[in-house]
Amino acid sequence: INMLEMFNGLSFELGLGLALALLFVLAYEFINGFHDTANAVATVIYTKAMPPHMAVVASGIFNCAGVLAGGLGVAYAIVHLLPVDLLLNVASAHGLVMVFALLSSAILWNLGTWYFGIPASSSHTLIGAILGVGLANSLMTGVEVSKGINIQKAIDIMLSLIVSPVVGLAIAGGLLILLKKQFSSSKIHKTPEERQTWDGKKRPPFWTRFTLIASAMGVSFVHGSNDGQKGIGLIMLVLIGIVPGQFVLNMESTSYQIGRTKDAALHMGDFYQRNAAHLDQMIDLKKVPNADLPQVFKCDAKDSMSSIATVASMLGSVEHYDSLGVEKRREVRRLLLCLDDTAKKVSKLPGIPASEIADLNKLRKDLTQTTEYAPTWVIFAVALALGGGTMIGWRRIVYTVGEKIGQKGMTYSQGMAAQITAAAAIGIASMSGLPVSTTHVLSSAVAGTMLANRSGLQSGTVKNIALAWILTLPVTIALSAGLFWFGTLIFVS
Repeated sequence: INMLEMFNGLSFELGLGLALALLFVLAYEFINGFHDTANAVATVIYTKAMPPHMAVVASGIFNCAGVLAGGLGVAYAIVHLLPVDLLLNVASAHGLVMVFALLSSAILWNLGTWYFGIPASSSHTLIGAILGVGLANSLMTGVEVSKGINIQKAIDIMLSLIVSPVVGLAIAGGLLILLKKQFSSSKIHKTPEERQTWDGKKRPPFWTRFTLIASAMGVSFVHGSNDGQKGIGLIMLVLIGIVPGQFVLNMESTSYQIGRTKDAALHMGDFYQRNAAHLDQMIDLKKVPNADLPQVFKCDAKDSMSSIATVASMLGSVEHYDSLGVEKRREVRRLLLCLDDTAKKVSKLPGIPASEIADLNKLRKDLTQTTEYAPTWVIFAVALALGGGTMIGWRRIVYTVGEKIGQKGMTYSQGMAAQITAAAAIGIASMSGLPVSTTHVLSSAVAGTMLANRSGLQSGTVKNIALAWILTLPVTIALSAGLFWFGTLIFVS
């Protein structure tokens, strides 16, 4: 489905709401570009490895490339913060209010922290905003909080956001100590000012400069692949929430892909039969399908065999999803995501052989390949927004990272240690499908090198960064919950 076709059949109000929602997502990514990418270029600018404007343009290009090459693991980690039940039962007005509430709160906090030059996490901001909407929806509808937000997914993401800065600080500090031991008398341990006094040159030695530039572009690339996916996930949230008929399933799926989806469901049924002894009555192996489609979707592991039979029946002779009506598409997506959710829980049960678990995880990938997708135009739009944002507004955060974390200037070796650590940590997180904060990983890596170099930290800056780290989640949760409640009261009630 191309960008214009999705507006077909929508009322003027809904079409306008959809257009504004997409603009809000791209605005969020644009702000993310100049808010977060400043971290990627701070070290190359302050070690004189690259002139500022060249560094920023190159970073923008690598950010853009990262989005295009990054896959969708992180995107759907974001989408699945809200349970599938909430997403698929959201009416159009609710969908609009949900999207605008979470995006408005994320944009407001990002702009506020950028204005004051505080490196705050866009990842924390976005996740807090999504949790706030889910929480408000639970309280307003009387649904248990555990069903209003995907608590396990939220815990996984929170752990990755909390652990990654600590890891960044420790590894960057350790890497600097290693560099000092290996190259104890080298000029790489000087600041640009110290080197100019020593031999009249400011730029780093050739291989040091090469490493600084390569690692900075590496950070930009992995930032694009991680944070860009958050924008892709947001747009898919918008599209699934506002025009579900066109986006709950990948309408470009081939008959082969649909066949693989159906076969994965059937093989999953065989898996449950084979491993019945280990299922601890989680799945009712004898339950027959119910022909009546429920009005309100709920996931129940006991319905798995029934759901498998229903999916096999509904996709039996389907060669293209166009042949299914809108409600049936929504039902297929619900069943597939419920089956995947149950399979994930089953994969953690004790006693099932490792080879069987590996097979189950392969089946999960086949099962969700037509639901976890993003149209090409979505990926390109996010890439351009993030890359474009990178090229403006970077000075405030660069100044904080480069001059206000440590009490002394940044040496070439500190820049290398911080950049290599950040690029590796964020790259691994992207491959694992975990959203992490580029801001916190890189600023904590810089702090780690300052401590290892015994340079000391500027307590005021560290306090501001720590305060932003602590406050981002509660503030954005409260802000998006309040906006969602107010919007629902005004526009839905």
